[in-house]
Amino acid sequence: MTQRVELRRTLGVFDAVVIGLGAMVGAGIFVALGPAARAGGSGLLIGLAVAGVVAYCNATASARLAARYPASGGTYVYGRERLGEFWGYLAGWAFVVGKTASCAAMGLTVGAYVWPGQAHAVAVGAVVLLTAVNYLGVQKSAWLTRGIVAVVLAVLAAVVTVCLGSGASDAGRLGVGLSGGVGGVLQAAGLLFFAFAGYARIATLGEEVRDPARTIPRAVPLALGITLCVYAAVTVAALSVLGTDGLAGATAPLADAVRAAGAPGLVPVVRVGAAVAALGSLLALILGVSRTTLAMARDGHLPGALAAVHPRFRVPHRAELAVGAVVAVVAATVDVRGAIGFSSFGVLVYYAVANASAWTLSSSPVARSLPLLGGVGCVTLAFSLPVSSVVAGSLVLAVGAGVYGVRRRR
Repeated sequence: MTQRVELRRTLGVFDAVVIGLGAMVGAGIFVALGPAARAGGSGLLIGLAVAGVVAYCNATASARLAARYPASGGTYVYGRERLGEFWGYLAGWAFVVGKTASCAAMGLTVGAYVWPGQAHAVAVGAVVLLTAVNYLGVQKSAWLTRGIVAVVLAVLAAVVTVCLGSGASDAGRLGVGLSGGVGGVLQAAGLLFFAFAGYARIATLGEEVRDPARTIPRAVPLALGITLCVYAAVTVAALSVLGTDGLAGATAPLADAVRAAGAPGLVPVVRVGAAVAALGSLLALILGVSRTTLAMARDGHLPGALAAVHPRFRVPHRAELAVGAVVAVVAATVDVRGAIGFSSFGVLVYYAVANASAWTLSSSPVARSLPLLGGVGCVTLAFSLPVSSVVAGSLVLAVGAGVYGVRRRR
């Protein structure tokens, strides 16, 4: 019997936090605010808070589980170990499919900001380039992510400073209400969740983290906490100069915000920041999807060839190449707006399984309260998304369940 080759543990707390930030503080904040404002109206900030609470519950559950099961695969592994093979498989399927759509959306965001007339071609080029970076080892990916995170945080800090410091800023535009109704607020939260969904990248890299029982529970809440603060500041700054209606009608919300604040010279900087942010998200997404693919291939749910680990770089090179190829095809054919809703549905299902898995770790009512809140929140937000996203996501999950059933019978 061939001995399974393990991945190399090279990531400490700092690198794990940076990879989480690279996945979260990405293009989502540059593109999700407009659709969320249209859905939530004056309840946008409430929607952001709801998304943040659900993300915190999910992050806590993921951190506890990752410390217990420090292997590649994230909730695919947790669901299998705590709930049974089918639930682990369903989580892995939802993650791979949903995050493949996210990869395509991030690639297209790069194209839209760098060369709008050739967005699909640029997206494919970005996917090929970052797949090559990941192929050379996770440590090189972490180094590149450090630079990307630094650039994006600097751009977002400039946006917040310019907007809040301008004469166009008006605190009266921050009025919190329910003009979009409860359903609109929940839909806004579901769309904003797309911008948060990245903290699990730390968990899916569990096999490459040093001292995972200590590192992961520290890195996940740190990365999420920083992201929550950044997103809150950016949303308040954009609202203060554009208001809910202006934000809802914006195709490039942060670029429009700095223009309205009287700093049109900063618009090109914001565009570059958005492109760099999308590259950072895409880099981290390819890492996460390839590791879940590796775990599912090891268990026979995907072709066994995808479980190979490169003898020199110690990365799942075949899984990375396969993921890169699929994402390149999707990026060449899909629309970015549809990809966001579809991705959110799949990822919310994934985290619902994570919370259900965390529920089984303890019989204490206190310990179970956060997984319960997180699970209910994930299901509620998933079915509050646009109908097209819910229908498409449900069909894809049904196909995955059917494939599992056929395979089991054989």
